[in-house]
Amino acid sequence: MIDLKARKHAAPILLPIARVLAKIGVTPTMVTVLGLALTVVGAAMIADGLLWQGALVAGFGVLLDALDGPLARFKGTASDRGAFIDTMSDRFGEIAVWVGLGVYLRDDQVALILCLVALAFSLLVPYVRAKAESWGAEGRGGWMGRAERMIVAILGIMLAGFGLPVLEPMLWIFVVLTGLTVLQRIRRTWQQLPG
Repeated sequence: MIDLKARKHAAPILLPIARVLAKIGVTPTMVTVLGLALTVVGAAMIADGLLWQGALVAGFGVLLDALDGPLARFKGTASDRGAFIDTMSDRFGEIAVWVGLGVYLRDDQVALILCLVALAFSLLVPYVRAKAESWGAEGRGGWMGRAERMIVAILGIMLAGFGLPVLEPMLWIFVVLTGLTVLQRIRRTWQQLPG
């Protein structure tokens, strides 16, 4: 949802930043790799128990991901390879966050299982979209696109780092809404495919 609506509103903010980055020789791939690196570092911090600090670093890495597309378009270097690197970076970043949180929660069996299910649904959401689009169907939509997933996860981890008891409720909310998003996308794809 946010992914579809926010790009139009974020463009006036991101384009000037993209211009500056282009002038100093930064490439979209550099931004993508730096964003992923920061997300992985943040995830490692989360695994080590530095919850709000790790969430802050990982969140900054996720925010950087919003810049690679505008930078590529500004420089005129948008390509299928760049889009592929970006989408793979997104997946690796999400995996890192859930693995980091899972390591932190390793002694809490219920929370650890919720992390595993959250990771599985996080990977299924873009998979259903990719499969739908490979058949010429529209695969977007649902409540928990990547932006929503990362906001809920990062915010929940950060608040837990400040001592608020929100981690397990966040995991339940995440699992339910992301699971429903998978079902929404499956249903939408099914309706578009010929019998």
